Amino acid sequence: MAKFARKRGKDSPAISTASLPDIIFMLLFFFMVVTVMRDATIMVDVVTPKATELDKLEKKSLVNYIYVGKPKEKYQTKAGTNARMQLGDKFATLSDIPLFLEKHRTKINEGQRGGIKTSLRVDEDVTMGIVSDIKTALRKAGQLLINYSAKPKTE
Repeated sequence: MAKFARKRGKDSPAISTASLPDIIFMLLFFFMVVTVMRDATIMVDVVTPKATELDKLEKKSLVNYIYVGKPKEKYQTKAGTNARMQLGDKFATLSDIPLFLEKHRTKINEGQRGGIKTSLRVDEDVTMGIVSDIKTALRKAGQLLINYSAKPKTE
């Protein structure tokens, strides 16, 4: 009869970690390329109203965002406590809207300029008078595609 001897002292081979740094750097570069940085720091509190009929924006690169709401606490000493409009990274007035739209138009290809939309992110407590003033200023500046941001209504 044959004798079977147990092999002692031999473990399974260790997993090679030579390619681990390559994998980590590939993941790092992937996330660096894919990550999109926020364009503007939001300086107003915006709680968007709820709605039932919603559409998604197709090309977000063609969208201007106008934020309207009460300034956040750290900006209230400079901007006050009443509802304010924010264009880009600063508080603005209605007379600043045409320049803001023109700066955005120059960054976009001429063939796509007809698809530029303005999205109004308005706090639900803001009066409609401010919103209608903004819409009038947008109309005078030639911006006719307007979108209202809202959250889906849960039933």
